[in-house]
Amino acid sequence: MAKTIEITLTRSLIGRPQDQRETVKALGLRKVNQTVEQQDNPAIRGMIKKVAHLITVKEQ
Repeated sequence: MAKTIEITLTRSLIGRPQDQRETVKALGLRKVNQTVEQQDNPAIRGMIKKVAHLITVKEQ
């Protein structure tokens, strides 16, 4: 089974640049404190790195 990671949006997107908003949306997050599970792969890791100041990540 592939590894998964839990990603939680912990800060608001208000006032953030459009590319960061689109990255958070691509991760599947819409609301603050929403958590999603994603596969652990290089593409997702790159998105996490781009918006690391807005989210928290929990590895499973």
